[in-house]
Amino acid sequence: MFGLSSDTVAMLGSWAVKIVGALVGLFAANIVASIARNAINRQLSRTKFDPTLTRFFANMARYAVLTLAVLAVLGIFGVETTSVAAVIGGASLAVGLAFQGSLGNFAAGVMLLVFRPFKVADFIKVAGVSGTVDTINLFSTTLDTLDHRRLIVPNGSVFGATIENMTFRPVRRVDINVGVAYGADIDATRAVLENAAASVPDQPEGHAWQVFLVGLGGSSVDWQLRIWCHNPGYWDTHEATVRAIKYGLDAAEIGIPYPTMDLNVTNVG
Repeated sequence: MFGLSSDTVAMLGSWAVKIVGALVGLFAANIVASIARNAINRQLSRTKFDPTLTRFFANMARYAVLTLAVLAVLGIFGVETTSVAAVIGGASLAVGLAFQGSLGNFAAGVMLLVFRPFKVADFIKVAGVSGTVDTINLFSTTLDTLDHRRLIVPNGSVFGATIENMTFRPVRRVDINVGVAYGADIDATRAVLENAAASVPDQPEGHAWQVFLVGLGGSSVDWQLRIWCHNPGYWDTHEATVRAIKYGLDAAEIGIPYPTMDLNVTNVG
């Protein structure tokens, strides 16, 4: 056939069978890997396991199946897996030297999974950005911002910075600063702010609000209203508190002064 000898035809046929078998094996392995990942996801989610570790273990199971499939395919073509392991080991050193930053991110990712300063669905502020944690990978952490932007932060930047987890506890405090005119009566102002605090709905039990006189500012008497809320309703409580304060001060005719400056002009000559 096409001037080829019988031995060549037999060899090509053998290689064709191996290639088809390898492709079929890889395709089947990809299906098995997806099934394994979904099964682990489903089983761990059913037992209310931590969502962060659930995704991590599920992805690791998929990668393990695919790695075994690749090694099996190499064996079909007569490649010794021991020699492959030796080559991978030798290349790992060179790759490690070339990708020190990536290895640092990998180490930081392991530390994040071990110490778990935050988990999936937490709202955090870290490395100058803030957002809801979507995924914690070995090399990066994925955040979704409030305006639906996707941020991918290297784990080295995450673990090496101060992490502010704003949804770690179920209850959170809202602090509202208020400045009133110097002519306003102190006791009357306190009464208005206390009424405003008491009128805010959905406050958690066991956490009392506080009206605190901060000090005397450059153009106002400064107060702070501290009120507690359930974490998911932080911004609703924030808005309701500001609204109650503004209506209360207006009703009591207590002014909120603008910053003022005295300017003295001297006419020379």
